[in-house]
Amino acid sequence: QLQLVESGGGLVQPGGSLRLSCAASGAILDYYAIGWFRQAPGKEREGVSGISSSDGSTYYVDSVKGRFTISRDNAKNTVYLQMNMLKPEDTAVYYCNAYVGQIIVCPWGQGTQVTVSS
Repeated sequence: QLQLVESGGGLVQPGGSLRLSCAASGAILDYYAIGWFRQAPGKEREGVSGISSSDGSTYYVDSVKGRFTISRDNAKNTVYLQMNMLKPEDTAVYYCNAYVGQIIVCPWGQGTQVTVSS
């Protein structure tokens, strides 16, 4: 059974960078499309970025285009989210999950907190 663990969050100043990692166990990650999601206080969880299992095509929500980059290292069974030029509105708990169409595959994990503040 696929299990995913997020890491790499922290406190960063506006304009700074962080790289989040989504490490998989229990299954081969490259069989799955993987997405990064985030939930800010008082808001619903939203999809931020995704990467397909087939051709590596990527998706970004408009608010992060040009700043965030998703990538996968199948040898390490890990998906990354490189976040540059961070803004205070990027502050949220970030989660990764596998998905098939609109269907989320795994139970949600604990996520990793990203706080952008001066």
